Formats: sequence, structure tokens, C-alpha cells
Amino acid sequence: MQNRPDLKRHAALVDQMAETLGVDLEKATLQGDLEIDEISEAVLSCTACANPETCQGWLEEHKNGAAHTPDYCRNSEMFQRLQKVIVK
Repeated sequence: MQNRPDLKRHAALVDQMAETLGVDLEKATLQGDLEIDEISEAVLSCTACANPETCQGWLEEHKNGAAHTPDYCRNSEMFQRLQKVIVK
């Protein structure tokens, strides 16, 4: 089981990735395009990433936005799906 700081770190990475991609997770959830459990699963999937520092660096480099996730993102499919249905 992941410890609380790890979960918080990866929850922040998932949130930052969504923001970078122009995806509004709250809006997607309210409109029924995303389940709360999917967000939890995305965070848990993120915790299995071997290089969160690389992701953090990528997010820093793309502060002004990005069209897609980096290739290694474990949540690419979810973000791609949400980009098609809900954007900030």
C-alpha cells in the first residue's frame, strides 16, 4: 500500500497533467464523462511509475500546455479520451 505522501504527490501529478492538457477533471466528473473511481485508479496507476521525477520535469517544460501526454504516461488513454469530450 502506498503511503500518504506518495499518494498526494501522484495525485498532484495527475492533476497537473490534466491541467497541462486542458482537461477539467471536475467538469468531466460532473458531466458523467469520468467516474471518481477512475481518478483514484489514475492516481494509483501513477504511483506505479518508475520515474515520477521525469514526469515532473516534463510538466515543468510544458507549463503553457501540451496536446498530449508523454509516451511513458500510464494514464495516456484516459487523458486522450477526456480531451475529446471535455476541455477547460
